[in-house]
Amino acid sequence: QVQLVESGGGLVQAGGSLRLSCVASGRIFNLNIMNWYRQAPGKQRELVASITSRGSTNYADSVKGRFTISRDNAKNTASLQMNSLKPEDTAVYYCNADIREYSYSRLVNYWGQGTQVTVSS
Repeated sequence: QVQLVESGGGLVQAGGSLRLSCVASGRIFNLNIMNWYRQAPGKQRELVASITSRGSTNYADSVKGRFTISRDNAKNTASLQMNSLKPEDTAVYYCNADIREYSYSRLVNYWGQGTQVTVSS
C-alpha cells in the first residue's frame, strides 16, 4: 500500500507565506514525477507545479515567481513554498505522484487527500 499525505495548510493573510509538505510512504520502489494541484470551490482542478525525479520544475503562470517546488528523494517528500499569497490562491491543494511499487512493473498515479489553504484579504 502506498499513500501520499499532505500537511502545512491553514489560514494566512494576504502577503503571507505557507509551506506545504507531501510525504509518500509504503512499498515504494521508484518515485517519479511529483506534482501539486489545487482546486477552488466550483472550479476545475489545476496543475500548480511539478518536479521531475532529476529536479526539473514547471509552474503555472499564476504562481511563477511566488511558489517554489522542491523534493527530497531520500525521504520521498515534496514541498511547496508559497510566498506573497493572494486571496485567489485559496483552494484545496493536492499532492500527486507517479510511483512504481514493489511487485508492480507499471507506474501508478496517486493522489493525497488534500490540505486547505485559505488566504484572507
